[in-house]
Amino acid sequence: MANLFSDVLFDESKTRALVEQYGSPMLLLDCEKLADQYRQLSAALPGVGLFYAVKAFPHAAIVNTLDRLGAGFDIASTGEINLLRKQKVNPRKTIHTHPIKKDKDIRDALRFGCSTFVVDNLAEIAKFRKYAHRVGLLLRVAFRSPDCSVDLSKKFGCSPEEVPAMLKAANELGLHVKGLSFHVGSQSTSPGTHVAAIEACSRLIEEYEVPIRILDIGGGFPVDYDHGGDIDIQTFCAPIRAALARLPEHVEVIAEPGRYLIAPAAASITTVVGKAMRGDQPWYYLDDGVYGMFSGRIYDHARYPLHVFRTGPTSPSAVVGPTCDSIDVIEEALELPELEVGDLVVGRMMGAYTAATASTFNSLPIPRIVVFNEPGRD
Repeated sequence: MANLFSDVLFDESKTRALVEQYGSPMLLLDCEKLADQYRQLSAALPGVGLFYAVKAFPHAAIVNTLDRLGAGFDIASTGEINLLRKQKVNPRKTIHTHPIKKDKDIRDALRFGCSTFVVDNLAEIAKFRKYAHRVGLLLRVAFRSPDCSVDLSKKFGCSPEEVPAMLKAANELGLHVKGLSFHVGSQSTSPGTHVAAIEACSRLIEEYEVPIRILDIGGGFPVDYDHGGDIDIQTFCAPIRAALARLPEHVEVIAEPGRYLIAPAAASITTVVGKAMRGDQPWYYLDDGVYGMFSGRIYDHARYPLHVFRTGPTSPSAVVGPTCDSIDVIEEALELPELEVGDLVVGRMMGAYTAATASTFNSLPIPRIVVFNEPGRD
C-alpha cells in the first residue's frame, strides 16, 4: 500500500474507497508508521531501553509490532497485563509503573512474571513487604513542569527531599530499590525539565549508599499536533542525551514513551451527517466526536489536525460530534470551506489517548479500528 497518511488520506477517491470497504467512522492504525517512530526515538536516545506506555493505545497489533522491534512495555493494570499475555510478550520486558496499587494488582503482575514496580510513598512501599524476595522497586520522584500539557507530577511522585527517607524505609523492610524514576508530564514543549530531573536524580544516586542501577526517565516526548508533521526528535533529545552522558557509568537508563510512538500512527475518517447555521456560524455534525475517537479533546487537551476535500472561501466553523451532549464539540471556530452532508473529514495524529478513552455514550458504537501493515500478517 502507498503511504497511508501522506498519500491515501489526502486523496478523496482513495479515502472514499476505504469508507466503502470499512464504513464510517473508523480509526486507521498504520503499524509501519509506528515502527518508524520507534526507530526514530531509539536513534535519538541511543542506549535507552524503550518501554511502550500501553495505556496510550492498548491494541494487539501495536503490542505485536513493538515486541518484534525489541521494545519493552510499561503496564499499569491487570487489563494491560492480559493484553500482553495474549500476545505472548516476555514478562521480563515489562515494568509496572502505576505508583498506587491494590494487593491484587501486585499479585496479578507477579503471576504474569513482572517483578519491577514503581512506588512513591511509604504506604505503597509497605505493601511490598510480603513480596520482598520477588520484587525490585523504582522510586518515583516528582519534578513539576510548566512546559507540558499534563503535569503528571501533580498527582504522583515524592519530592527529591523525601527520597532518603523512602530509601531507608524500603531498606528496613528488606526491599530492594533498584532505581529511580520520574515523568515530567505529557507532551513536553521543552527538554529542560527532563535535563533538570536527570541531573537531580544523578545527585541522589551518587549520595545513596546502596548502588542504584536504573534511572527511568519516563515519557513526555512531544509530537506536532499543530501541523501533523514529524517533530525533530533528534534536536529535542540532544540536551537529554548530554545529561544522560554525565550519569554514573553503572546506571542503566530506560524510558516510557507512549504519545510519541503512537500518536502519528493513527488517523480517523468521519462523515458529515448534518449541518446547520447557528447565528452566523456553520455547524457541521460528524458521525464521531469527543465521546468516541476524539475523546482526547477532553481527556488529553489535544487538538487534532483536520483535513477536508472541499476548497473555496473559508469561515470559522464548528465541528461537533453525534451525541446529544453539548460538550461534544471537536472544534468551535475552525476555518473551513462550506461542507455538505456526506463530505469526509480526516483527523490526523490520533493514536494517543483516543481509542484508549473512547466510550459508547448514547449507546453509539466505538468506531472500527482498521489495521494496516502489521508485521507477520498478510
